[in-house]
Amino acid sequence: MPASSKKIHMRCYTPCIMTGFACRIINQWRAPVALALLVLLAACAAQPPTTGSASCPAVATCPPSPPCPVCPAGAPEPPKANTLEAVGWPNLPGWKDDDPRLALQAFLRSCSRLSAQAAWRKSCARAGQLPATASAHEFFETEFLPYRVADADGSVEGLATGYYEPLLRGSRSKEGPYRYPLYTTPADLLSVDLAEISPTLKHLRLRGRLEGRRVVPYYPRAEIERGLPALAGRELLWVDDPVDLFFLHIQGSGRVRLPSGELVRVGYADQNGQPYKSIGRYLVEQGELELEQASMQGIKAWGLANPEKLDALLNQNPSYVFFREMPAEGGGQGSATDAPMTASGSVTTAGPVGALGVALTPERSIAVDPRYLPLGAPVYLATTWPGSAQPLARLMLAQDSGGAIRGAVRADFFWGFGEAAGAQAGRMRQKLRMWVLLPRDFPPPQ
Repeated sequence: MPASSKKIHMRCYTPCIMTGFACRIINQWRAPVALALLVLLAACAAQPPTTGSASCPAVATCPPSPPCPVCPAGAPEPPKANTLEAVGWPNLPGWKDDDPRLALQAFLRSCSRLSAQAAWRKSCARAGQLPATASAHEFFETEFLPYRVADADGSVEGLATGYYEPLLRGSRSKEGPYRYPLYTTPADLLSVDLAEISPTLKHLRLRGRLEGRRVVPYYPRAEIERGLPALAGRELLWVDDPVDLFFLHIQGSGRVRLPSGELVRVGYADQNGQPYKSIGRYLVEQGELELEQASMQGIKAWGLANPEKLDALLNQNPSYVFFREMPAEGGGQGSATDAPMTASGSVTTAGPVGALGVALTPERSIAVDPRYLPLGAPVYLATTWPGSAQPLARLMLAQDSGGAIRGAVRADFFWGFGEAAGAQAGRMRQKLRMWVLLPRDFPPPQ
């Protein structure tokens, strides 16, 4: 799926040799947590200090160490909890005009995970007992209270983008036009769930690789594309278009049609830990495209017109995604065009599994920053249709997350599967306001 930072100022120190990567860890996370993580990963490997460098404070069990390459004098405070202000239902623009029946179905999917939490248990139970004729409006108004979402600086206006499930052409072997691989997770990729170090670091993960006894960043896109020994034999599928593959990395999931006609569903498995950088923004900065042209469609057209520059463009984004094969969930065989369509023209077959662990619902699921909004929660959006000023106000479910989705008032709108969904997602970059719906007995936001 397509950013605030959690940094605090602290003295740059460690009892062991510290790489630039390790220094960034110290600068990014709280000192005790970062220190524990470094000790855990580096195991206090004894290495001689670099000649000519000043030493950080030494401890009895480790030799003197050189300083971090960069120790900034100050850094921003970690993000505070977003401001949630209780409001009345009339404050939600267009609420009575929305038809939240699909949102109710999506909420029931969320409940397969939320029911284990006491704060959601009653609402989920009541949703599961509703008769088919019940009013979805009445259910949400009875069970939930709306809270306006604001960023830490008090701003209530943010950004809505879109994503979708693309269709690619591919093969299980490298043959003919199928020359571009989808890789499964390499064996040398280290992935550390920081929540296991400290609960305050929930939803955060550190990725890297071992170089000797040091932990260093994993390879960026350009090096991966040149070929790595660790990726030999890790090819899941091969596809025929490098630009389509690039956008599959951004979307995080998709389907690949094999020469036999079979549709293979692929989903996110892991990521190399490198930051996401927008190639659309890069093309604008280089004067290659105007801002209004920097959509997915505009970038594809530029790639067709400039094939000799394409590799260099794609490598501007060092982030790289690894995939796994997913269950078909109704989209494995047959033509996608046989499925029912949404009002906007996208296919309504069950979507890919999002970060919550449930299938996404086209035009009713969004990706959010889980540091601010609980995954599984209903979220009301007030934005506009892609590339227009026409209001789009709709009840959605926060069922996914993404590396580029950072901040409280930030949402990535899941449009579904197919070309129509891709057209909407590619154009969407709209102003946004958000309200999260929480059960009436949910602990009051602090």
